[in-house]
Amino acid sequence: MKTTSIDGIQIHRSSDNVFADLDLPDADRLKIKTGLVVEIRKAMRQLGLTQQAAAKRMGIPQPKVSGMMRGDFSNLSERKLMDCLNRLGYDIDIKVSASARSIGQLTLSIS
Repeated sequence: MKTTSIDGIQIHRSSDNVFADLDLPDADRLKIKTGLVVEIRKAMRQLGLTQQAAAKRMGIPQPKVSGMMRGDFSNLSERKLMDCLNRLGYDIDIKVSASARSIGQLTLSIS
């Protein structure tokens, strides 16, 4: 994270991952899961689904949908969130490629 000072006030430039900026464990996974949940919310809104209807379509209990809408998706894996998006009519492409760095990174690209 890059730090600069303007008029005596330190300003920290954020990375592209707020979870990493906050030094949270599993920051990459949190970023991916958050992106998937945002898309699930968009799909539900676009399809006009209630939580109950969305739960039935996604194959999960309504309380899990409710939790997801409140930001609690810790009990859902990335794979399950991708399955939910599939059931809401989304295609998911996973691309794996060699990294120029010694340790690769996870990236979620939504179009």
